[in-house]
Amino acid sequence: MDKLVLFDNSIINNLLNTRLGETKFGEHINTLTYVSNIYDSLKNLDVKYVIFGLPEAVGVFANHGKSGTSTAWEATIKVLLNIQSNTFTHAKNVLVLGHLDFTEEQKQLSKLNQDDPKHIAKSRKLVAQMDTHVVDLVSNIVKAGKIPIAIGGGHNNAYGMIKGTSLALKQPINSINFDAHTDFRALEGRHSGNGFSYAYAERFLKRYFTFGLHENYTSSEIFSQFKDNKHLDYNTYEAIAVRQSLKFKKALRRAQKHINTTHFGIEIDCDAIINTPSSAQTPSGFSVENARQFLHHFAALDNAKYLHICEAVAKNKKASQVGKLISYLITDFIRSNSSKND
Repeated sequence: MDKLVLFDNSIINNLLNTRLGETKFGEHINTLTYVSNIYDSLKNLDVKYVIFGLPEAVGVFANHGKSGTSTAWEATIKVLLNIQSNTFTHAKNVLVLGHLDFTEEQKQLSKLNQDDPKHIAKSRKLVAQMDTHVVDLVSNIVKAGKIPIAIGGGHNNAYGMIKGTSLALKQPINSINFDAHTDFRALEGRHSGNGFSYAYAERFLKRYFTFGLHENYTSSEIFSQFKDNKHLDYNTYEAIAVRQSLKFKKALRRAQKHINTTHFGIEIDCDAIINTPSSAQTPSGFSVENARQFLHHFAALDNAKYLHICEAVAKNKKASQVGKLISYLITDFIRSNSSKND
C-alpha cells in the first residue's frame, strides 16, 4: 500500500464550505488516520462504501488518446464534500479513503512522445505496473466486505477493478459497461482500450456487456468477436437513441439478464455522456439523465460489487461541472444500492 495517500481531516477542512443551518456531506463521512493493514482497518469500520481516486492519464496515453484524466479525482472530491448531508446522501455510510499516488508515473509520462512506438511500449509497461496497485487495493476493500467506488483515470483501471474483485470473491465476475467503446482491443500491452479483454483472457471476467456502443467507432472484428462469444454482448446507442428500435428500459433489462447471473461491477465511461469533457468527448451520446437512470437500475441489484467512473477530464472552467456530474453519479449509486436494504 505504498502508493495509497490517505484522505484526512485537514484536507476536508480546506475543501469544506460550511454554511449556517446546513450540514455538508464532508462533515459526516469517515476517514482513516493511518493504515498498517488496510484489510483490518476496513473490516472493523462501520461503513459500506469506500471511495478512492485514481489520478492518472498513463493508460489513455498508452492507447494513443488525449490525456487529462488525472484531473477528475481532485475536481470530484471538492464538489462531493460540499453536497448536502441528509437522508438521501448516506454520508455516514461512506469512507473517503484517499487516492493512489501515481505522481512518479505521470512524471515519466511527461518525458514520452506519443508518436514514438518505443515510448508507447514504455507507457504500456507503466500501466501494467500500476495495475498491481489497483488490484491490491480493490481486493482488500472487497475482502473486507465493502463496496469500492473508484474515481478518475483511464479505462485501463477496469482491469484492476475486475481482477481485484474477482480475487477477493475467489471467482470470476461479470461487468456492465456504459460506454461508446468496448475497450476489448488486442492484448498488445496494457492500455485504456483493453482492460476488459485482458481481464477476460485471464479469466477474471466471465460475462461482459457494453451498453450504448457507438456503431461508427466499433470495428468489424469486434462485432464479430462479440457475435461469436456467448459471454460477450452489447447494444448500440444508435439502436436506442437514433433509430429507437430498442427502448431504453428494455435495453436495461436485456443487459441485466446477461450480467446479473453472478457478482458484477458497474463501469461508467464519461465518453458516453454527451458533451462531457473526456478523453474522447462526444457531440452525440446519452444524456446525463440516461447515465443516472442506467446507474440507478444496476446499482439496485444485489450482485453489484463496485462502481468505476473514468475517462473524465476536469480542466479549467469545466472542472467544477465535471466534479458535479461525477458526484451525482456517486450519490445515485449509493442511494440505489442502499435502498435495497432499507
